[in-house]
Amino acid sequence: MLFKNFSLAAMGLASVLLAGCQTAGEHAAAVRQAQDGDRLTVGKVQREIRIGMTSAEVVEVLGSPNMVTTDDRRRENWVYDKISTETAYSSSSGGVNALILGGGPIGAGIGGALGGAGVSGAAGARSTSQRTLTVIVKFDENSRVRDFSYRSSSF
Repeated sequence: MLFKNFSLAAMGLASVLLAGCQTAGEHAAAVRQAQDGDRLTVGKVQREIRIGMTSAEVVEVLGSPNMVTTDDRRRENWVYDKISTETAYSSSSGGVNALILGGGPIGAGIGGALGGAGVSGAAGARSTSQRTLTVIVKFDENSRVRDFSYRSSSF
């Protein structure tokens, strides 16, 4: 009976430990998903920025620009320049240990350990990538969007 309860407890502990394991890709996706709400992306620019928007509306959607310049007619050009570096690292180690128990005389209970054996190993993976996004918003004399462009790269 004691051995049966021990086996059930060991299996339960193993399943809890294995349920918490994530690969580097799964962890990176979870981190990316958590950050997506505040992130400046090409999709956000395409969905949200429209010709005729006021500068206040652009700030509400994209935030403050990194740089503001003017052209020869004193119209403002806003530049958003974002660089992102993502590094995902995953490691795992595991092992199997066995303890071999021997029986003693009848009624003596569990005793007489004969020996143990173990096998262990470790592995890891690392991935790093960079992305850039440059958005240029051009305003007219009334501080309304007259044009915008963007460029994205990933490496």
